[in-house]
Amino acid sequence: MCGMPSGGSMRASAHEPDLVEPTREDAVAKAGSELIGGPLGRRALLGVSWWTPVRVIVLVAIGMFTLGLVQKAPCYNGAWFFGAGSQYTHACYSDIPHLYQGRGFADGLVPYFDQIPGDMQYLEYPVLTGVFMEVASWLTPGSGSIQDQEQWYWMVNAGMLMVCAAIIAVCVTRTHARRPWDGLLIALAPAFALTATINWDLLAVALTAAAMLMWSRSRPLAFGVLLGLATAAKLYPVLLLGPLLVLCWRAGRWREFARALGGAVVAWAVVNGPVMFFAFDGWSKFYTFSQERGVDFGSFWLIIAQNSSDPLSTETVNTLATLLMLLCCVGVAALTLTGPRRPRFAQLAFLIVAAFILTNKVYSPQYVLWLVPLAVLARPKWRDFLIWQACEVAYFLGIWMYLAYTTSGDAHKGLPADGYHWTIGLHLLGTLYLCVMIVRDILMPERDPVRRSGDDDPSGGVLDGAEDVFVLGPAARPARDTVHFDGPQAEWGKADATSGSL
Repeated sequence: MCGMPSGGSMRASAHEPDLVEPTREDAVAKAGSELIGGPLGRRALLGVSWWTPVRVIVLVAIGMFTLGLVQKAPCYNGAWFFGAGSQYTHACYSDIPHLYQGRGFADGLVPYFDQIPGDMQYLEYPVLTGVFMEVASWLTPGSGSIQDQEQWYWMVNAGMLMVCAAIIAVCVTRTHARRPWDGLLIALAPAFALTATINWDLLAVALTAAAMLMWSRSRPLAFGVLLGLATAAKLYPVLLLGPLLVLCWRAGRWREFARALGGAVVAWAVVNGPVMFFAFDGWSKFYTFSQERGVDFGSFWLIIAQNSSDPLSTETVNTLATLLMLLCCVGVAALTLTGPRRPRFAQLAFLIVAAFILTNKVYSPQYVLWLVPLAVLARPKWRDFLIWQACEVAYFLGIWMYLAYTTSGDAHKGLPADGYHWTIGLHLLGTLYLCVMIVRDILMPERDPVRRSGDDDPSGGVLDGAEDVFVLGPAARPARDTVHFDGPQAEWGKADATSGSL
């Protein structure tokens, strides 16, 4: 099981941590609990039933995932196959059935090695995602009409992605050992259920969540291997190495970071190396496609392009987006090294991935899946989480209504460009709002829900309770802990911090 430092006298023992119940400390969670009988009582018997928090949360997550499948029923029953606009008006679009034939799986073509007829010569997904897609095609019956096969292919992928969703729920629930019920945030997230089967992003999200769990248990090599595999499935997980580097710099944990980095590089190379060597053109398609792709849905770059008589070229946008991302990285590094307390790993992980999403030239609706687990770990506050989710649901509906408008011809059914721009703005503002709340928690640790409960960094692993060795700005002064607040406080920044195992 996992090891974590003692948070003070509020814990009964290292083996039996006092669990944090959101219904006792979160007003929104307390109000919502009235639907199932009210807040947890002080005399409630915890841990004596089969219904442990992990099992409850996994079942809720599977239930919500199933509702997401039901939401796709109009498309499954015909909208994917008849009428270009109906899959948008029903908001049930998915890439999965379309790419079964469009990327050669129906014809038995081998991803990356065999060329695909049409404009897209090779599969434009990272290698591990390509393997996932190929395995699903092996499990798809090859008999019947192409519509039957595409329906089967989507169902097979949905089953595999449901396993990924369950893994995510388990990992997020167990990462913060004293806060298992925070996992209900991810289980009940509406945007998670709505976007789970649009594409194959849940594979990378599950591997990233597992990596975060391993880091929280002070297993840097396992973290690195899982993060390398996640990066072999989607590019964004590699971003987590940036804030981890700065956190380990501040704490002087270079050996652990080196092990994590080495594990990530080796795992990524093992997956990518053979394909890179034997089918370089197919392997590189993902990277060249990402570079050459123009401004697309969901980004503020699209708003600029559609309101400009002389839009920026793709090369210019690539350069500007890279510069903006680098500025965000510098800001996160400065925040890490100058904060009054070392930021929690999950906080910085959310900020860096959010920065990538906000500055990128495209935002597909399923990209919200990247942020949901990190948001739960970074700021487990129901009010802020639901505000952000509402903005993402609005964007989810907005993009499909916009596509319905653009495919309806003179009928103009759906949402015109100006309306779609407002939904993009909602998505951007919702994500920025959550970023601001997290930055405030870093600058004012007494407002951090996790630290107010008596922890330092439960997802930080070797960083949890570690002593600072390199700090800049006011945080470097001896009297840096001058802010007082009511409630339990964690033992933080002490060289003799004790640790136990769970």
